[in-house]
Amino acid sequence: MVGRAVIRRLQLDDSCAVVLPDERSDYRALHNVVRDIQRAKPDVVVLCAAKVGGIHANNTQRADFIRDNLLIELNWIEAARQFGIEKLILLGSSCIYPRNAPQPMAEESLLTGTFEPTNQPYAIAKVAGIELCDSYHQQHGCNFFALMPPNQYGPFDNFREGESHAVAAFLRRAYEASDTDTAELWGSGSPKREFMHVDNLADAVRFAIENVNATDCTNGFLNVGTGEECTIRQLWELVVKISGKTIATTYDTSKPDGAPRKLMDSSRINQLGWRHSIQLEDGLQSTWQWMKDNWNDQTVRR
Repeated sequence: MVGRAVIRRLQLDDSCAVVLPDERSDYRALHNVVRDIQRAKPDVVVLCAAKVGGIHANNTQRADFIRDNLLIELNWIEAARQFGIEKLILLGSSCIYPRNAPQPMAEESLLTGTFEPTNQPYAIAKVAGIELCDSYHQQHGCNFFALMPPNQYGPFDNFREGESHAVAAFLRRAYEASDTDTAELWGSGSPKREFMHVDNLADAVRFAIENVNATDCTNGFLNVGTGEECTIRQLWELVVKISGKTIATTYDTSKPDGAPRKLMDSSRINQLGWRHSIQLEDGLQSTWQWMKDNWNDQTVRR
């Protein structure tokens, strides 16, 4: 999802030449990273590749999440150094922050408390990626840094049950429901989250390519968010509204909520000149329409 969005955004600019490999690559294997760098000879690498998933996947595939993400980051960052890449931008997640970090979460809050247990392996892998970027900058002078967005959604999201994040899971649930159905959702519905359309992140990446360097970052990264939040219950109610259906809702409070609140302080990148442009309801509406139009396409993960 994120990689496709970044490609769409960069292809709008004559100043960027996006190299599209003709096959999917497994970047857990170093030789695939080296092959693609030698093939493309890039000036800038935007590392979107990662193993990601919702609360269930994170909590039940813990070894896969830490192993796969560490391998991808290690391979790309070291290869980028060896091949003299001018700039590398690693994309991460707001889950890097402590479970009870002060809100909104500023970059200085990194590693000031314990992680949310349900996604700790993934969070540790992403923190390691930040530290790799920062350490390579300090020791080798590499212009490597990371951008940390909140929960992403949009075209080409993963709608598969057991793998999806909240927005994609809710969109699928509403799409497949009939009027008068009852939906049971995990947890209490009370946790607060920040959701950002993937095209906003792609725009931030384009901005960072031109305007951000490692010297602009705190601890090797910058937050990239909207500064807006809603509860999981409010998100579901908004999705139901967009669907035009009447769906009753129950909550299974025996299931985990995750962190109680995750709102990011994105003032640093705002001060550098970037702000998001797509609001939540507009983004959900356009993603709902994209999903409906493309549901039977083979490229949709469902």
